[in-house]
Order: sequence, then C-alpha cells, then structure tokens
Amino acid sequence: MNVSDFSFDLPAGLIAQAPSTERGTSRLLVLHRDTGRIDHAHVSDLVDYLREGDLLVVNDTRVFPARLLGSRVPSGGAVECLLLAHLGEGRWDALVHPGQKLRPGSTMTFRGSRHVLSAEILEQHFHGRRTIRLWAESGASVEEAIDEIGHVPLPPYIKRDDTAADLERYQTVFARERGSVAAPTAGLHFTPEILDALQKRGIRRTAITLHVGYGTFQPVRVEAVEAHKLDAERFSIGQGAADEINAARREKRRVVAVGTTTTRTLEAAGMAGGGVIAPQSGWTDLFIYPGFTFRIVDALMTNFHLPRSSLLMLVSAFGGRDGVLAAYREAVAREYRFYSYGDAMLVL
Repeated sequence: MNVSDFSFDLPAGLIAQAPSTERGTSRLLVLHRDTGRIDHAHVSDLVDYLREGDLLVVNDTRVFPARLLGSRVPSGGAVECLLLAHLGEGRWDALVHPGQKLRPGSTMTFRGSRHVLSAEILEQHFHGRRTIRLWAESGASVEEAIDEIGHVPLPPYIKRDDTAADLERYQTVFARERGSVAAPTAGLHFTPEILDALQKRGIRRTAITLHVGYGTFQPVRVEAVEAHKLDAERFSIGQGAADEINAARREKRRVVAVGTTTTRTLEAAGMAGGGVIAPQSGWTDLFIYPGFTFRIVDALMTNFHLPRSSLLMLVSAFGGRDGVLAAYREAVAREYRFYSYGDAMLVL
C-alpha cells in the first residue's frame, strides 16, 4: 500500500490557525460507513447522532507547556527544546534545535521570572532527538519550573506564537492526567453543556489516558505504508473504564471513541486481551492502517488530518479509504477548517 494513496489537495487557507471563537461551535461532518452518506451538522448536534446506551470514551490526558526557549552555555546562542517524555531520574526524551550544535556534554539554560532550568545533553539520536538531563537551579521541582517557563507546544502547521489563550483553549474540558505534548484534538470540541446533553440522552462516558507524543506530527518518510513505524506512547486504562467498555461490548452497545489517540489505546488493549479490555498501563506503538481489524471501537469522532499522515490512515482504516477521501474532498469544497483547531468528523 502506497503512502501516496492517502494524498488530497488542501488549500493552505483551510488550515485553522486559531480556534473558533467559542468552544463547541465547530462544524461536524458525519460519514455513514454503510451507505457513504455525508451529513453536515455542528458539534452541538452530536447528541442527535448518538443513541441511548452508547459509551463515549475520551482521552483525559493533559497538555503541559513542553516547549522551552533558552540559550546555549557558554555561547548564549538561541536554543529550543521540546520535551517529549519523562524517562525518570531527571532524564527526558527531547527534540532540540539547532541539533548540529547540541552534542553530548552540551548544556542549555532556560530562564523565567522565578525559576531557571538547566539541561545537559546526555545522548544524541536521529532527527534532532536527544536524551537530556533537566534540573531546576532554585531547588524547586522541575515540573513547577516548566509550568512557569514553558510554552504551549502548538503543532508545527500553526504558524504563530502561542498566546495566553492557548493555555486554556488547547486543553480539553476533561483533561486530568499531565503528560502530553499535543492535545487529543477531537476532545477540544466538548463543553460542559454538550457533555450534559449527552448524559441526559442516556449516553455514558468513561475516560482512558494516552499521553500524546511528537509522533502524532511525525511525517511518514517511507513510500510503503507498512514500513512506517510509530513512536511508542504511554497509556493507562483504569478498572472502571475497563468495566464500562467490556459491559458495552457484552450488551451490544456502541463504543464511540473520541479521537485517534483513544482509538489506538482501545484497539491496542483489545488486541492484547482478545477483544476484552483489562485494566493496565504501558506503552503502545500500534499503527492502524487499512486492513486492520477493529475489535473495540464502533464509531469514531476525530478532526481532519494531514495528507499522507498516519492519522488519516487510521481514519481510512475505520471508515474505508474511498469513503473517507470522498468526505475530505467534500470538506475542502465546503471550506471546513482543518487540523488541531479545526472542525470535526464523526464516522458511524
């Protein structure tokens, strides 16, 4: 299967650079897999497309301000560091720039008004990846210093600096577990009012956690889809969520995944358990593309994704490549907003 099979034309003007003025007002394209029918609605209409007994599964990860801007020591040259994952004992997986000047033994400093963070390059990897050691000069916790110094790590296709508004808007209303460098963007559309309307309709909700890493933006650099590899990401499924999901499966109620991150977590756990979800924590690098057999997810809510991306391949695996690409072409024709701050799609 060729990566080029997942290309489509997207005018740059449709890439959302900022969120809609009000959360929950985005458009919603609904694709019916069985017939190929496409409906055009709004996120607030989601309750009309779900039914009593459906189980909505969300990702409750919380984005932290993982982008650090500072200087090299002793030259003072500008440096940027994106924290990808905490490896324990002060060690982090990170992307650094300029990579060619930051080799093992190099040090960096990041200053805020109250805290100073220092970092040392421990190991050098490919494509700017480094293992670093990070510590706070003041003796404060590294997490506290990151919160003061760090910036919201907006996706690379948003061509502007982050603002104070992004601290709240690039976070779902059900975010709880700190650890992501990117928001699970399908969840950005929900408001307390929408969640309340779903509950009143008899639609249940549970949460799992997958901490979104930089791999969500990683370009597919191979020609054959099967040759692509995803970075592993941390996930956790609690006992309550496992019980809810298994009960829905037993009772033939639909499991509605909010986002590709939720989908990958559920399907990874479903593969491991033969269609049954066990409470667990671990890492997953599951790459879903057409031909994959879904064991858990019955419906998917997601945003619109990059051409030739692993996320588009996942949606195509669930909704059918031809149907999904036809829906994308219609979304372009009707000027839907694309990517993280864009509009949403529901595949039933």
